[in-house]
Amino acid sequence: MFADVFQFHPSYISRGWTSMQSPVVTDDIVVFSSTEENHYFDRKSARIDPDDLARHIAAFANAAGGKLVVGIEDDGEVTGFNPPRSRPVEIFEQCAIMNCTPAPEVSCNKLEVVNSAGEPDFVLVMDIEPSTDRVITRRKDGAVFLRQGDKSQKQDYEQIRALEYDKNQRVFEDELVADSSIEDVDAEVLGRYKALLKTDASDEQVLRSRRFMRDGHLTVAGLLLFGENPSVFLPQARVRVLRFDGVKMETGRSLNITKDVTFDGPIPKVVDGAFDLISGMLREFQFLGRDGRFQTVPEYPEFAWFEGLVNAVTHRDYAYAGDYIRISMYDDRLEILSPGRLPNTVTLDNMRETRYSRNPRIARTLVEFGWVRELNEGVKRIYSEMQAMFLNAPSFSEPDKSKVQLTLENNIVARTLRQREAIENRISQEVLSGLDEYELTAIRAAYVRGKITTKVLSELIGRSTRSSATVLKSLVSRGLLIWHGTSTNDPSQYYSLG
Repeated sequence: MFADVFQFHPSYISRGWTSMQSPVVTDDIVVFSSTEENHYFDRKSARIDPDDLARHIAAFANAAGGKLVVGIEDDGEVTGFNPPRSRPVEIFEQCAIMNCTPAPEVSCNKLEVVNSAGEPDFVLVMDIEPSTDRVITRRKDGAVFLRQGDKSQKQDYEQIRALEYDKNQRVFEDELVADSSIEDVDAEVLGRYKALLKTDASDEQVLRSRRFMRDGHLTVAGLLLFGENPSVFLPQARVRVLRFDGVKMETGRSLNITKDVTFDGPIPKVVDGAFDLISGMLREFQFLGRDGRFQTVPEYPEFAWFEGLVNAVTHRDYAYAGDYIRISMYDDRLEILSPGRLPNTVTLDNMRETRYSRNPRIARTLVEFGWVRELNEGVKRIYSEMQAMFLNAPSFSEPDKSKVQLTLENNIVARTLRQREAIENRISQEVLSGLDEYELTAIRAAYVRGKITTKVLSELIGRSTRSSATVLKSLVSRGLLIWHGTSTNDPSQYYSLG
């Protein structure tokens, strides 16, 4: 899926599937001054109060980590440390230790620049690691902050409790995998990652520097992302795709499984393989499009099911050893089941607005690949994509309070019903049921397009313009359509819903 390594699908980029909340992976002053502040990046003036800077350091550490650059104004102006009232750089270099408790892991680097006054200067680049096992507070007042979007939000009592609880889950991806070593790494996947980081460092050096390896062993995150066979060590690290003939699973002699494939390599290759298999099994339907023409459309919006798949492998609870991700395709729906509960700051009610990841290292790495959106951004778009295709809203549930399931309903009946429901808000069901095929096509086309002409209707029903005119005039006489024009010979005349 990533260039030559992963059979990259161009539609991912053309449809805007690269993340709007991407980490900044290079120390480039042009990038620092022009990139929008986001979940992983912020910039501050060198005049900032250390306690205010501590708020942002703690917020990044409590979330997925990030890069904080001091010496650049909010609007991107590079002012550096030369201007009057700039604080000594040493204050900021010690900020994590002096102003946060416990002190998060922060590495600082002075980047030489030319400031906006044309003077040689520098900015301070602070790389903040996520705190995986403890909540970071601001020493001054004990306040807890969490990075959400481009804001460092103060957390209330309940949010802090949820964050403290969830830290115990997040630590799992940083645990070492016994008996694993550099020999277990998939060279192709790691090679692509090194190319993205623009580094020629050794494989082991890259893995250690990105906290995917310690003491010669891979971490859980390192194994899941770059391990050649993660399921040898973690049997739950699999994705199983099943296709059923019908609307429910049968057993015994009536067993109705028509496809059953398991993927158990590194996450990027797992998702790539699952994508190819699922997209190849999806049906196509004919549907009246917004241009009034019948179009061939896929069974599900591609973004909706793919985002559901990626969210599952990114955010699932890998410490939950008793189950694996399952994607079940039925005639009338697609279900994506992810083991483990939602992260504790995320609920079924707030998941469209709340951004949080149980596995920040995995999530951040897949964002760096240009592959993952923040949790709530992708969820929002799943809803909008389904709505745009006249489908029922996606359904999220927590079966047995131990799993998260996304259900997408989709069949030709559902599309027809959703469109019919929208039309019935203007025309009664009784009247609609009395229309013939040509008249109903005219009504639907008028609804989708906003208007209909004799020429367009003629193309849709395959009849002459005279026949189409008769259909439209009949609908006008019954008050279902309104004619617009100056005369019967007006070339711009058209009809709209009454």
